[in-house]
Amino acid sequence: MRRILRGLKILALVVLAVAVFGYAVMSLWNWVIPQVTGWHSIGFGQAVALLVLCRILFGGFRGRGGWHWRRRMEERLAQMSPEERERFREALSRRCEWRDGKGNVPNETRP
Repeated sequence: MRRILRGLKILALVVLAVAVFGYAVMSLWNWVIPQVTGWHSIGFGQAVALLVLCRILFGGFRGRGGWHWRRRMEERLAQMSPEERERFREALSRRCEWRDGKGNVPNETRP
């Protein structure tokens, strides 16, 4: 029974968040875009669709910064010994080198 109530609360919060963000997008769009670009106003459904499209294209609304991978990488590097870090950097640079179709590094990029 608690799971059902908890699920309903979460569902209600999600619906409320979609409604609030959708209304905010619709209001801001209709306030700014028609005057600046001459485009048409949008409705609530179109505003929610824009939110979904932005989520798909840009991966927003995650609750954390876009550079979270950088912090994790710094933590991993901090736990490595100097030799392990050097081996890791060498392996990474080998993997990221530009190569021709045969797997060879072109002459002008070799040190």
